[in-house]
Amino acid sequence: MTSITTTTLGSGPAALEVSRLGLGCMGMSEFYGATDDAESIATIHRALELGVTFLDTADMYGPFKNEELVGRAIADRRDGVVLATKFGNVRDPENAGFRGIDGSPEYVRSACDASLKRLGLDHIDLYYQHRVDQTVPIEETVGAMAELVQAGKVRHLGLSEAAPDTIRRAHAVHPISALQTEYSIWERGPEAEILPLLRELGIGFVPYSPLGRGFLTGTIRTLDDLAEDDFRRFQPRLQGEHLEQNIAIVEIVDRLAAEHDATAAQIALAWVLAQGDDVVPIPGTKRRTYLEDNAASVDVTLSPDDLRLLDDAGAAAGDRYPDMSTIDR
Repeated sequence: MTSITTTTLGSGPAALEVSRLGLGCMGMSEFYGATDDAESIATIHRALELGVTFLDTADMYGPFKNEELVGRAIADRRDGVVLATKFGNVRDPENAGFRGIDGSPEYVRSACDASLKRLGLDHIDLYYQHRVDQTVPIEETVGAMAELVQAGKVRHLGLSEAAPDTIRRAHAVHPISALQTEYSIWERGPEAEILPLLRELGIGFVPYSPLGRGFLTGTIRTLDDLAEDDFRRFQPRLQGEHLEQNIAIVEIVDRLAAEHDATAAQIALAWVLAQGDDVVPIPGTKRRTYLEDNAASVDVTLSPDDLRLLDDAGAAAGDRYPDMSTIDR
């Protein structure tokens, strides 16, 4: 029987209790092929039943539709949810095109009010800056976010894809509870500088794409396995020679899955969970079957030898995105 415990992101006044595993809701509205709102809402409800109460969305997902969907799903069960959303990636409401990054204080305030309206909430538990605006000092952005805390609209603050210097400067303005960045068996970038800094400052870590955008589940071997409108078709790691090299990592995960009588997804998530109690992955799914499979990862225990084998599998070949210019470095 799967038993989802809780842990804490952040420390001191920034401490936020969350479920040990979260649920990324992005794919329920966009990016990963066809969507089904009824199944997505049923998936959120099932997550809450299992104890997966840490839900992650953003204003840009849809765009805007995902917050509305999550808001409908939790309308009658708000007290059992820790809700995280994000601002900063600006998209056109007419054609869904990307318009840039905005971290100005004025935009921080207006984006928060818009998210609260779409979600149907009076406060957001964890509010992230989705991407760092290089044209606005981080002190100004976080200063405006801190005002939202003072106003009671937001309880805790977070950053996403922020560089070490940015994190340190932001934390000096107002305690940061969590950093969200991609991290998995095949994406090890945060280990060198990010994780040590977060632990120095007492900031929790929320890895997104802990399943390598589904690749680590072993279900993707060619681009033909993806829908025509699936954004992963354009990911450098799934192209040509990169794809061939990265399959070798998946084969190691598959081998361990067979040895543990588990799924590849459970092994990949168990590895992330084993990195520390301050590491809370948010695998995304829009189906109850995958959610239940992911949730069972908390019951998988990897031995030191298993962990070493996965550590030695190596990072993935290829960049994370076709355009890395929006990533703070």
